[in-house]
Amino acid sequence: MGTNTFHLLIVELPERRGDEPRVLLRTKVGVKLGEGGISQGEIVPAAFDRALHTLQAFQEEIELHQVTQVRATATSAMRVARNGPELVKAIFEQTGIQVEVIAGAREAELICLGIRQAVRLGQEPHLLMDIGGGSVEFIIANADTIFWKQSFEIGAQRLLDQFFRHDPMHADDVRAEQEYLRSVLVPMLSAAEHFRPISLVGASGSFDTLGDLQAARQGEPLTQQPPARDISLDSFYHSYDQLLSTTHAERVAMPGMTPMRADMIVVACVLIDFVLKACRLTHITSSAYALKEGLLAEMLAQ
Repeated sequence: MGTNTFHLLIVELPERRGDEPRVLLRTKVGVKLGEGGISQGEIVPAAFDRALHTLQAFQEEIELHQVTQVRATATSAMRVARNGPELVKAIFEQTGIQVEVIAGAREAELICLGIRQAVRLGQEPHLLMDIGGGSVEFIIANADTIFWKQSFEIGAQRLLDQFFRHDPMHADDVRAEQEYLRSVLVPMLSAAEHFRPISLVGASGSFDTLGDLQAARQGEPLTQQPPARDISLDSFYHSYDQLLSTTHAERVAMPGMTPMRADMIVVACVLIDFVLKACRLTHITSSAYALKEGLLAEMLAQ
């Protein structure tokens, strides 16, 4: 249960250890749990109701598939909202689903584990990044080791509330966001200076959308998203320049754009641009796998 999107993944466990689980259902709903309140530490009534409605629909799918084991996690919005515990209680009372609200460090670990299922990291360190609606997780890791990790409460909904003052976004607003990031992300910049990651690996809807925008420009089908795909630096900056110079309606009309992300992706790209330049990275990989795949991998290992 993310700050923007709720995901449901239902799998059938393999009969033999080491075999891949069979995916029965993979779906997501744009709940926008943080909209209208996350910057004030509150889940507003409309978002509270959307969350309950979505979990009731998920519970129907869970029953339909005769699921025997359910794990539910919630992240930034539920972590920081004053009425987060109230929502956890309401979900349990109405659906029987017990939600675990996880800490930022735990979220970062699961994201890393999920990315490793999609991207071959090898022995060199990479900077892994997940842009959520409420928080952004940065992890420096290779295939075996997490060298450093930290969760920052600077997600796309928060950046949108703070810096998306004009549409299209003004140069002054972009500079204000960059200055803010330069002050907040000091621990990440120090870690990157120390461990020298060789590339950026991004997980989350913003990177999915950047991949879809690239695929649409290249005439590739958007129906099947691969577990991992490269986003060239030229492609990223082509998208970034377009996103900065267009209105909401023009962005929604872009082939490959997810309407729910048409505003958030602008402030997210300012963040990605900042990270690329500050850490001197020239290669981007987008991972379709993140927290939920990490949680599944952990369950399978146990």
